[in-house]
Amino acid sequence: MEVAVNSNEFLPGSQGEASLTEDNREQVARPTIRVKEVPERDRRRLLMHFLELNDSDRLLRFGTVLPDELITRYVQHLDFSRDTVLGVYDAKLRLVGVGHLAFAPREARPVIASATIKERIAEFGVSVSESARGAGIGTKLFERGAMHCRNADVDTLYMHCLASNQTMMHIAKKAGMAIHRDHGEADAYLKLEPASPSSVLKEAVQEQVASLDYTLKANTRAALKLLGSIPGFKS
Repeated sequence: MEVAVNSNEFLPGSQGEASLTEDNREQVARPTIRVKEVPERDRRRLLMHFLELNDSDRLLRFGTVLPDELITRYVQHLDFSRDTVLGVYDAKLRLVGVGHLAFAPREARPVIASATIKERIAEFGVSVSESARGAGIGTKLFERGAMHCRNADVDTLYMHCLASNQTMMHIAKKAGMAIHRDHGEADAYLKLEPASPSSVLKEAVQEQVASLDYTLKANTRAALKLLGSIPGFKS
């Protein structure tokens, strides 16, 4: 299988202040998407997100229609100390978008081992709840994942999916990834630039803002729950 990588830098927000296109105007009108690292204590929320995916979505996310018991096992065995899970939470603190960065030694992927001198590569997988689609959540998760890889000294980001997965193909093309299709499956690769003070600061700020947003949502839910227990109170 041919290995192809794109040498152009992929850094979200680094393309300057171009004039607003129709797509850009749509993005401006959308609510702000906050991407936060999912902690291990939210493993149950992660499980609920995957269990809510229908058969078609499970096929696109995992390459096969996993039954509930295998999805449960998958979530139970996620290693949060090795991998990074990124999430977008709604107002009820449900995960409506999940991006999984699975890190592995470059030898684990012989096809792309020669494309990097780094010790690790990263594979990205993403899923978005049906109710939250069309808002750009998948793209935001990918952008944050690419930035995290740069800052973690990983220069090769890899995606493997079904060629029919239009969402992943859209993300890959938008990011400038080189795509190789073979027998109904697709591999996409992105060569990342080294970390910079700007990329490190940007990720830290995004995580801090997303964590604050999460805390505000949690406090609001707790306050509403408390008020709801007061006799005569109507939300």
